[in-house]
Parts: sequence; structure tokens; C-alpha cells
Amino acid sequence: MLLLRIDDRHPTQGRRNIERRFVPNQPMPLPELLEMSSKWLAWSGLGLSVLTLVAFITQWGVRFRLVGVSSFTFLLAVSCWAFSISYTPPIRIDGAQQVPIVFDNGTNLVVAQAAEGFQSEAIDPTLNQIAANLRPGGRNLEVRVRLRQIQPVNEGTSRPVVLGEVTRNFDQG
Repeated sequence: MLLLRIDDRHPTQGRRNIERRFVPNQPMPLPELLEMSSKWLAWSGLGLSVLTLVAFITQWGVRFRLVGVSSFTFLLAVSCWAFSISYTPPIRIDGAQQVPIVFDNGTNLVVAQAAEGFQSEAIDPTLNQIAANLRPGGRNLEVRVRLRQIQPVNEGTSRPVVLGEVTRNFDQG
């Protein structure tokens, strides 16, 4: 008996009539993942609820466990849905480099650390990207964002040098 691959038996012979939305072997984008997870968890919760009703009607021993499982599945579905609504992807600015934030007092000052070989052309885009990605929750209306670099002075000593500073005003958006 000759075994054929499914693609060979299908009338389209493996050609897809739909457009791909993602690159193969890459993780799914987070907004899409949250949307799909919410739908799957909601349908799973509905199916488990039906199974719970059947368990109560037939007096199964696992009926109370199914109540917990189905309610937790609905809780996960609602949580994924709420997070998908509130999620905003980070803002990317051309020319900016990724730098770690080393200090954030939560109100009016954020300090990021530049690496040793940091290019001077990337200072302004990096500061603007950090400032654009700040969230206003609990902060003052104005937040100063600084980019610093640790430069050696003598053997065993160094000092922080501020490369640039930008102010983010949350009153203007």
C-alpha cells in the first residue's frame, strides 16, 4: 500500500489559499496570543460547565471538582480578555538602543545606564523612547529621564556622567 502525505492527497496539493499572518518558527505576537487564549479558554469553560451540569444530574463524584475547574477556566478567560484590552505594545523609535533602567523613584526621576561603547547619535532617540514608554500611574505630571554612563577616573574609581536628559510631561499626553 502506497502512503501519500496529506498535502499530496489534498486537491490544493499543499498550496494554501489563505494568507499567513506570522513567520513560521517564531512566537505568536502577544496581542494575537491573548485574543486566541481568551477564545479558547471561554469555550473550554463553557464545555466544562456543561460537563459540570451533566455531573450534577448524574450524581458523579467529581461534580464539585468540576465546579472549581470550570470557574477557574472562566476566570482565566476573563483575565486574558482584560489584559488583551489593556495591553499596549512598547513604542520603538528609530536609532534608539536598548538600555537598562537602573533607577526609578516612581514619581519624578528615571535613570538609564548606557553601555561603554554607546554612540552619541543614539542618545536623543534612546531618551525619547524611554520617556514614551513610561506609564503615568502614581507619577508626578513631569518626569525627568536621564541617560548616564559610568566612566573610569583612576584605577579602581569611576564616576557617573549624565549623557542626556529629557522631560516627559504627562499633562500633554
